[in-house]
Amino acid sequence: MANKQSILVIEDEKNIGNYIETILASNGYKVLRAINGMTGLSLCTSHFPEVILLDLGLPDLDGMEVLQQIRGFSDLPIIVISARTQEKEKVEALDSGADDYITKPFGAEELLARIRTALRHRLHANRSLTQEPVYSRDGLVIDFERRTVTLHEASIHLTQIEYKLVSLLARNAGKVLTYDSILKEIWGPYADTDNQILRVNMANIRRKLEANPAEPHYIFTEIGVGYRMLE
Repeated sequence: MANKQSILVIEDEKNIGNYIETILASNGYKVLRAINGMTGLSLCTSHFPEVILLDLGLPDLDGMEVLQQIRGFSDLPIIVISARTQEKEKVEALDSGADDYITKPFGAEELLARIRTALRHRLHANRSLTQEPVYSRDGLVIDFERRTVTLHEASIHLTQIEYKLVSLLARNAGKVLTYDSILKEIWGPYADTDNQILRVNMANIRRKLEANPAEPHYIFTEIGVGYRMLE
């Protein structure tokens, strides 16, 4: 029998933890439980789970601190599960290295879908170490080595900045990249935090890639947070 994929659940609320464990166990996952941040960090370093589900409201350490500590030594997929609903808190978690963010309450199917996505990202990241780095989805092909972009086999001309933006989003396909993280990655750590330059470039990119820029198929806007590329 194949080894089960393990998921570390760092959650102090017993009822929610039991709910999550029941969902995961019934879908073939091995579940590791931690009711505080220190135990969660210990299990992370000793068991190396495939995915981490992290609550932000922990009794000993703030979940953001746990997130930052894990990111100091691991790139394991981390899905934040929190009752904190404000956009700035979601942005802070994503900017600090979270791969996804689910707001309580949530359904079983949504949780499982987010986990499957995180596992695919992990698999693709591992494969990219040995395979030719090419993004190909629904007729859009980005060859990172040749720095070329084609749409239904027709060459698309992008400016240097536009290509950097598309390439960054494509390398993180399916993951939400915050406005701030994109600005710092493309324009540097001291970039103006005004999003206008980013919005202008993204509008130009959509005119070149999308059949209907008002209803994008390849690059989606997460209102108030950032952008996400079709996985």
